[in-house]
Formats: sequence, structure tokens, C-alpha cells
Amino acid sequence: MKPKVTMIAWNQNDNYVVTAVNNHLLKVWNSSTGQLLHDLVGHADEVFVLETHPFDGRIMLSAGHDGNIFIWDITKGTKTKHYFNMIEGQGHGAVFDCKFSPDGQHFACTDSHGHLLIFGFGCSRPYEKIPDQMFFHTDYRPLIRDSNNYVLDEQTQQAPHLMPPPFLVDVDGNPHPTKYQRLVPGRENCADEHLIPQLGYVATSDGEVVEQVIGQQTVDQDEPGLEPSILDGMIRQLQLEQDQRTAADQESAPSGPQNGEGTPRRG
Repeated sequence: MKPKVTMIAWNQNDNYVVTAVNNHLLKVWNSSTGQLLHDLVGHADEVFVLETHPFDGRIMLSAGHDGNIFIWDITKGTKTKHYFNMIEGQGHGAVFDCKFSPDGQHFACTDSHGHLLIFGFGCSRPYEKIPDQMFFHTDYRPLIRDSNNYVLDEQTQQAPHLMPPPFLVDVDGNPHPTKYQRLVPGRENCADEHLIPQLGYVATSDGEVVEQVIGQQTVDQDEPGLEPSILDGMIRQLQLEQDQRTAADQESAPSGPQNGEGTPRRG
């Protein structure tokens, strides 16, 4: 096997360079002389995460597809702490990313199963009030491209960045209570009736029909004269404002051939 470097990182004071090689070794080098100082042994698969401690130049964190998370003392070439990301009934979860907190007392990792792992000192009480499963209901919505090659949300036919803030749901698509919906940026000051999602039945890729969030509803949808969906009303308002801006630009622009390129209109 030809050795290949998969990741490289300097320590906090730039005195050392750590490289991860596809033979599962981590190598510590003197950044000034290029001398190899240590071979760090422990990983059983390729490593794509190397994170230095925010203020301690001795500490380096590594994580890889083998589910192992190591904290190393790179000045001594020794292993300080080791965690293994075992998932009950599913084997281990490959670790894709890790970051230290600014104070260096905690670090968080994400794995291949969608888990956020938080390590550190103290108790976990502040995190217990947060649901175990949190996803945006638009996370796995399909996208399409129109004739101008613009990306649109398949269901609403709108550009994703123009859509209203999403709802928080669990792994099965069931919405969380309104107190958690206010954690989403853009929904902090919404009234309770605007935090109630509209549920509907959606077919998954394997043909199974499940109930999921499809939009936003009001409390009294059956009253005449009200919008059937707040989401649809917001989309129409955005389209109206865009049409007004386009008309104003056309009136102020000099006569002659126009380029005509812009955001596509959708009914």
C-alpha cells in the first residue's frame, strides 16, 4: 500500500505538525527541522479529524472512521484519553468531525449515524432538557432544477433560501413541542399558532407512507377568508414583492433589449 497523507494539523504554538497517514498511523514532526518525533499508534482505520487544543500546545485530538477518539500528548507521544463510539445494535459509528470549545474544557463530535457527542467536565444536566433527536423537517427534502438550472425545493417550487424557517422534528418526522420550535433562528418571537406545523402523509424512497411535517398551519384554518396555510401565504407575499420590484426596475430602465436573466417566476 502506497502511504498517503489524509489529514494534517499544526499544534497551538506551531512547534509541531501532526500528519495522519492511510496506514492508520499518526506522525508527529518538528515543524522547524522536519524531524520525525513520534509515531502515534491506536487507530484501526483512516483518520480525517485532527484538532488542536485552543491554548495547550501539548494536546491534539484525533478521530476516524474506526469510531475511536483519542486525546494525545504530542510532546511525549503518549495517549492521554480514549473513547470508542459504540452504538448499541449497530456496531461503531465513524466519527466525521470534532471541535473544541473556546475554553478547551469540552469538545463535540458528529458521527455517521447523525449523533452529536459532547464530552467534557461537569454534569450533563444542561443538555437533558434538549430532545435526543433534532432534525429540520426540510433536511432530506428533494431538490429540483428548473430550465435556468436554478435549484428549487421540489414541494414548494421555491429557492431554499427564500423558504420560511423550518420546524424541528425527531428522526421519524414528528414535530417537537412549540417551546423547542422557538430555538430555530427566525422563530424566536412567533406566536404559538405559528409554531404548529401542518402534518401530511409522504411516501418515502422505499414506498412506505409516513406522516411528516409538510408546512405551517394556523389554529382556525376552516374560517372563511383566512389563508389555508401560513407557508403558502408567505410564498405568495414573497412572489408579489419580487414582481413589484421587477416591474419597478423595468419602468426605470431605458428602453432597448434586456438581458432577461434573473430569479425564475413560479406560480
